[in-house]
Amino acid sequence: MELFEVPPGAGPSLALHGGAGGRPKVLGLKRPAPYGDGLRAAYAAGWRVLAAGGSALDAVCASVQVLEDDPLFNAGRGAALTATGQAELDASVMTGDGHAGAVAASKYARNPVLLARAVMETEHVLIVDPDLGFLERHGAEAVDRSYFVTEQRQRELDRVLDGRVAAARHGTVGAVARDAAGRVAAATSTGGMVGQADGRVGDSPIVGAGVYARDDVVAISGTGHGEAFICGVVAHDIASRIRYAQAGLADAVRATIETELGRRATTGGVIAVGGDGRIVVAHNSPAMFSARGTGPDPAVTT
Repeated sequence: MELFEVPPGAGPSLALHGGAGGRPKVLGLKRPAPYGDGLRAAYAAGWRVLAAGGSALDAVCASVQVLEDDPLFNAGRGAALTATGQAELDASVMTGDGHAGAVAASKYARNPVLLARAVMETEHVLIVDPDLGFLERHGAEAVDRSYFVTEQRQRELDRVLDGRVAAARHGTVGAVARDAAGRVAAATSTGGMVGQADGRVGDSPIVGAGVYARDDVVAISGTGHGEAFICGVVAHDIASRIRYAQAGLADAVRATIETELGRRATTGGVIAVGGDGRIVVAHNSPAMFSARGTGPDPAVTT
């Protein structure tokens, strides 16, 4: 397992991830994909919010929105395609005061994370397959389904369906933050697994599995084999170790990954920010894209 820890700073904290697993090869590109550029742009968007005194929720949504718009990452445009060649997108947000919103199998929202936030502001928590009317009523930008499908992802799907490569079980984006007022928030967004069955939903929109936040405790976003994160209730398990067993953030993250992912013989990773602003990024996969910091210049891992 690889684990990075950033001690608390004097102000806000921000961390984001662009997926865990092996470093993906983007078909059709003639040079290495600029994942680092995308991570830095997403971090900058979130940090601008925090530096201006904005909320942790606004910050994580700003960061994830940038990653959803970047076709290199498995969320929004450029997300993994289902077996029928369509994008079905999942996203969630949660604030440390116990509010959450999520969408699953979203087909039309340009930025699923913003639609998840809109759901949080209703009486509901999770909406499945929101239609165009729902988007219009809640002010979410709609796009044609073809917007999400890129040439690179279509090639990837073809190779999976032909049996030339195994379907990747990783690839999600997310962000966690603690703002100047001490509030925490988390957001997660994904296109799921390449070639997955239509209607399959992973952990990203499931509160307690792929996302969780509680003020003065922790905010968490996960990435990995979604079914394992759901069965292991990974995000909530980390929070419970901190809240009830008084475990340190790094120890709680490490123990949950070893217990809930290791014993299922699967891999993944999490980003977490503690109630004091401490940041932990950890994964038991070969690699994980991340950016984290307590200032405008993040540490970036690709």
